[in-house]
Amino acid sequence: MVLHSGKTKRPHRRGGSNPLNGGADPAFAATLTPPHHKLAEDPLPADTALQLVRDELMLDGNARLNLATFVTTWMEPQARELMAECVDKNMIDKDEYPQTAELERRCVNILADLWHAPDPDAIIGCSTTGSSEACMLAGMALKRRWSKLGRSGRPNLVMGANVQVCWEKFCEYWEVEPRLVPMEGDRFHLTADVAVEHCDENTIGVVAILGSTFDGSYEPVAEIAAALDALQERTGWDIPVHVDGASGAMIAPFLDPELEWDFRLPRVASINTSGHKYGLVYPGVGWVVWRDRDALPSELVFNVNYLGGDMPTFALNFSRPGAEVAAQYYTFVRLGREGFRAVQQASRDVAMHLAGRIEALGQFRLLTRGDQLPVFAFTTAPDVTAFDVFDVSRRLRERGWLVPAYTFPPNRTELAVLRVVCRNGFTHDLADLLIEDLTRLLPELERQPRPIVDPAVSTAFHH
Repeated sequence: MVLHSGKTKRPHRRGGSNPLNGGADPAFAATLTPPHHKLAEDPLPADTALQLVRDELMLDGNARLNLATFVTTWMEPQARELMAECVDKNMIDKDEYPQTAELERRCVNILADLWHAPDPDAIIGCSTTGSSEACMLAGMALKRRWSKLGRSGRPNLVMGANVQVCWEKFCEYWEVEPRLVPMEGDRFHLTADVAVEHCDENTIGVVAILGSTFDGSYEPVAEIAAALDALQERTGWDIPVHVDGASGAMIAPFLDPELEWDFRLPRVASINTSGHKYGLVYPGVGWVVWRDRDALPSELVFNVNYLGGDMPTFALNFSRPGAEVAAQYYTFVRLGREGFRAVQQASRDVAMHLAGRIEALGQFRLLTRGDQLPVFAFTTAPDVTAFDVFDVSRRLRERGWLVPAYTFPPNRTELAVLRVVCRNGFTHDLADLLIEDLTRLLPELERQPRPIVDPAVSTAFHH
């Protein structure tokens, strides 16, 4: 074991020469400090190692009370059991685990159906480690498709300033100019007119977000596609749309079925989503689907042979566990359309209920109401001067609630908000408890002479 002095000492072995054959000593772990910089000389009993690591993890926040993250924090025991059984399966090894590969294929087909793919036999897609990887793959396909046009300028990608940082990473890594459309006034996301204004012959695509992480709002995908149709008629520029549906692509099919945002729009070339967000699976899985094989240049696809057949694969990662894919398929089997609708509607109902109660307090102004994504953002009312959103976030954290406070991007950096993400498992009862705690701390905050929290140490979290 490693002592605080940095020196290494051999722990006393109990129960003979085998260090893993020791008796249960309730005081043993209390004498140890786990390694911080280098391995200890000797092993520890499994129960002791478990206690040491588990004790430190108690300092983490309670995931169920984390209203900052979009990532799933609760699954049924049966799903957790299935994931434990599949955690040692390597997704890339499709010869050894052909049925896991088959479950991935079925999931892609199910998503393509949910997103109204015009020809189910023509679609192509894959699982990823999350939406960030999925967005990278979609961006690569957009750039390769543009490069085949033989244009000589620098490629650019048009998107709102509210995009997730993975898109800025894509542009940096693949040498694409990011044309980030800034927010302006009460316009907090991309709209059709400003999207078209930023396009030219070297635009590889427009990214439309179905569910902004800043406020939970949908961008008007159909209006953006129609504006690009008109642009093509005027200029000949055929600019595809990628829909970043990290969250909304698993909400809209069930709660907003009449909303046209997906492959019903011919200009939509590809869609991604996070299985581990409103796909209701624990972290580690995302999905990307292209409307047809023309949207994904063939040279980017690699074929892996298993059981005498070819399995197309297109991913940045190689080895990764199959547990999350199995869990995604379990969720599809378990819920069906009606189950998904019920779960997502419950989350939206909680979000809208909570937003309404926060507005009724009088000290806050809502930017959104949770009626698109089950997510809403709010700020302090104009006449509130004693405290700000950072004070509220800090005080809620004292009760275990993780509610992020952050400023908006350039052009609206003066706007600071709190954001609440309602997920499966966040119930009306928990929402009422949050309101009770918020109501209890407001009188104390109102007695402050001025806000006291430095925005530089805000709890910004946009995932």
